[in-house]
Parts: sequence; C-alpha cells; structure tokens
Amino acid sequence: MPGIPKTREQQRYRRHLRVRKKVSGTSERPRLVIFRSLKHITAQIVDDVAGRTLMTVSSNDLTSGKKTEKSAEVGKRIAARAKDAGITKVVFDRAGYKYHGRVKAVADGAREGGLEF
Repeated sequence: MPGIPKTREQQRYRRHLRVRKKVSGTSERPRLVIFRSLKHITAQIVDDVAGRTLMTVSSNDLTSGKKTEKSAEVGKRIAARAKDAGITKVVFDRAGYKYHGRVKAVADGAREGGLEF
C-alpha cells in the first residue's frame, strides 16, 4: 500500500537488494560486505559463485576505542586476513548503508591494509 510507511530496516533491506543487483563476488574478486548494528560492525568476504563466506571479522573482539576507530581496525584486520589467503581485489558492498561514518572507516581501513576496490 502506498500510504503505509516502512521501517528503517525495511528501507535498508530494499536499498541492499538494489545494490546486490549490481554487485556480485567471484572467486577472483570476492565481495566485501558490511553489517552494522548499533554497537558493533562486521565485515565478511563472500564468494557468491560458490555461495561461501571466506572469512569474517567483527568488532566484538575489540575492547577499547570509539566505534569509528573500531571500524577502521576491522577493515585493517579483514585486509590482513585476505592478503594471507591470497585475495588482493574485492568488490565493496555497503549493504544499503550510507557510505559515511563507520562504513567508510571500514572501507578506508581495508584500503590501508592493502585491498583494492
């Protein structure tokens, strides 16, 4: 129905579906996808062709620092693990979130760690 407002989560999910139409990860260039909650942030590297999650890093393990600093550290850690696995190029999936703040910090941290988008 056109008059019923959607919740924020429903709106984000619709945006994520629009992004996912265009962004897909392969074994040569997997997808780096972000999940952002109110307290934590998680980054995963996914091979969509094989349907596998290759690696995951979360801010749950980090104890001190602001959320944006933790997000940058998550980006650096996922980049380090990806380099150990032989992955240098990824496709960035912002998962319907705006590209600023913590999402941008993860992307910048991953670039700093050596991943190419």
